[in-house]
Amino acid sequence: MPTVVAQALPDRPVICALEHVAPTSLKPDHVFRLERLGGLLKWLKSQGVSEICMCGAVRRPVFDWKYLDFATILLLPRILRALRRGDDGALRIAIDIFESAGFKVLAAHEAVPDLLPDYGVPTLSQPSPEADRLARLGDEVSADQGRQDLGQACVVARSGIAARETDAGTDAMLSSLGQGARGGVLYKAPKPGQDRRADLPTIGPDTARNAAEAGLAGIVIEAEGVMVLNFEETLKRLDAEGLFLWIRERPE
Repeated sequence: MPTVVAQALPDRPVICALEHVAPTSLKPDHVFRLERLGGLLKWLKSQGVSEICMCGAVRRPVFDWKYLDFATILLLPRILRALRRGDDGALRIAIDIFESAGFKVLAAHEAVPDLLPDYGVPTLSQPSPEADRLARLGDEVSADQGRQDLGQACVVARSGIAARETDAGTDAMLSSLGQGARGGVLYKAPKPGQDRRADLPTIGPDTARNAAEAGLAGIVIEAEGVMVLNFEETLKRLDAEGLFLWIRERPE
């Protein structure tokens, strides 16, 4: 995701990364620790940065007091509160910290609007009436996962809920599926009520390949709520495997 966003922008952005989770295909301009977040904010201002786009996978760091710098002391109550929250709560606090420092926080899809495809079914394969039933079951599972601040994806099949996404991610969930999931659907959507400026779910060519290997019939994603990386390549893989992609409006 960071590479996709960086390459799509007209000018090269300033790239920052948490220590130990730097993007593999981008060279960061600044690597920082959470304990020195205040120093990062000062450094960004010195570089003339006014907008922030948070994207890419992040492992929740362990806070190590020996690295704390003076500029971060005033942020400590919010940082420690974020570390005690679930993912969505932590991201809301992170966004608040940047906004309080005077930065505008952009979602990845605001920086690169093409990441959100239009409503519809762009694949050759079309969803069946059974897929519609499974999508409605996915809505229910997603709402339940949102209340518990859990994952953003699940696999639903004729037998019911085949799998729920954990911190290991969508690919790990797909690779763990048993025979009971065959013919089912990968459902992916934001958590109801989540701040969509960070941690919006994504799919891409790897998702398509893994869904096919798991024997699924297709993928259902929430329209305007799930980003598709390498859209054309994703469609090619789905068409080659006979899977559908349904970009679906979520019922109220």
